[in-house]
Amino acid sequence: MNDATIVGIILIGGMFGLMALGVSVSVAIGLPSAISLLFLLGPDKGIFTAAQKIFNGIDSFALLAIPFFVLAGTIMNQGGIADRLINLAKVLVGRMPGALAQTNVVANMLFGSISGSALAGAAAVGSSMAPAQRKDGYNMGFAAAANVASAPSGMLIPPSNTLIVYALVSQASVGALFLGGYIPGILWGAACMVIIWLYARKRPELRGTGRPTFALAAKAFLQAVPSLGLIVVVIGGIVLGFFTPTEGAVIAVVYAAVLSLIYRTVTVRDFPSMLLKSTRTSSVVIFLIALSSIMSYAMTFSGMPRLIGNWMTGITDSKIVFLLIMALILLVVGIPLDATPAVLIFTPIFLPIAVEYGIHPVHLGVMMVFNMGIAVISPPSAPVLFVGAKVAGVPVEKVIGRLLPFFLSLIAMLLIIQFVPALTMWLPEQAGLIYP
Repeated sequence: MNDATIVGIILIGGMFGLMALGVSVSVAIGLPSAISLLFLLGPDKGIFTAAQKIFNGIDSFALLAIPFFVLAGTIMNQGGIADRLINLAKVLVGRMPGALAQTNVVANMLFGSISGSALAGAAAVGSSMAPAQRKDGYNMGFAAAANVASAPSGMLIPPSNTLIVYALVSQASVGALFLGGYIPGILWGAACMVIIWLYARKRPELRGTGRPTFALAAKAFLQAVPSLGLIVVVIGGIVLGFFTPTEGAVIAVVYAAVLSLIYRTVTVRDFPSMLLKSTRTSSVVIFLIALSSIMSYAMTFSGMPRLIGNWMTGITDSKIVFLLIMALILLVVGIPLDATPAVLIFTPIFLPIAVEYGIHPVHLGVMMVFNMGIAVISPPSAPVLFVGAKVAGVPVEKVIGRLLPFFLSLIAMLLIIQFVPALTMWLPEQAGLIYP
């Protein structure tokens, strides 16, 4: 048995074994990784190398973008931004069948493009929409399913912390990944809207809200423009090269803070609690990145990615089969794992193989995040599912059955994203960030 096989057994067996015992994901990743280095390098050198990799893993200027984007999302979530985006969404899709559910989807896409968080979108938009949906006679299991299914679009529509994490591991351009996520993120929302339309057209009570007056539409648009301006300023500045992603994240914090103070939805006294909340969230992500650096080094040093690559190419030389196998692995393994550790673990494994098949790192990153977006709404351990059910006031069991049509439509959309690279690559190519 070679080193790669032994390290694979230690890493995979140790990680899932510890998670089954209820150990945190961070420790479940870090402990087997450290043991692998002790096996590969010996006690003295293994301990020194593990400590060095932890430090090197987080010694990155680009990594500062994550806590700042998390803070910006926290400020916007508490600053009443969701209500303004919901009003704009009502104007945009209020005439469609299932208007309130359609509004929920569009609002999640808009809010996700600002907060970059599926959980924040499900909580903020879902809690705002639930009372109106209940009043209009919606089946709340279906309403919650629509909210849950559409919330992960924020993982694709920038600024996305998951795409930033992938960029750190893969060395891909953050700007190219941000632009590459737009069309898949919009298609995610469109897939959910089609399911809602099919459901609502057979239920006359779920009619549209009618054409809004010009005054109402203008008011909703003007109220939402300052919030949407964050996207233009931050993403536009990053893509055009005016500032780095980290500098863009700082600008996002300042923009969100000033806007919330102008709206008078937060006060200066609220900032310490928001800073504390953001620090807790960011520290979990950064700790995961630090410990996953040991795992990445152990896998690379042992030759594990090369062994897996040889195994996969031995099964087939078809890029299509590789993509299907990768999607299946990510969907299955992504159910117990959060998106961030899954990206940290599997990027070093899949990236070298994908490059051999001629798959661009930007396309791979968007595919992986799309996969993980589906995984975070898949039972039994889906955090977005539990949050969506809670804010709708229904048991999780009543949401799961209603979620199935959305799940199937998103699987179909994932396959389209995988096999039509232009949907991901066109915008970055047009912006000159990557070349065909």
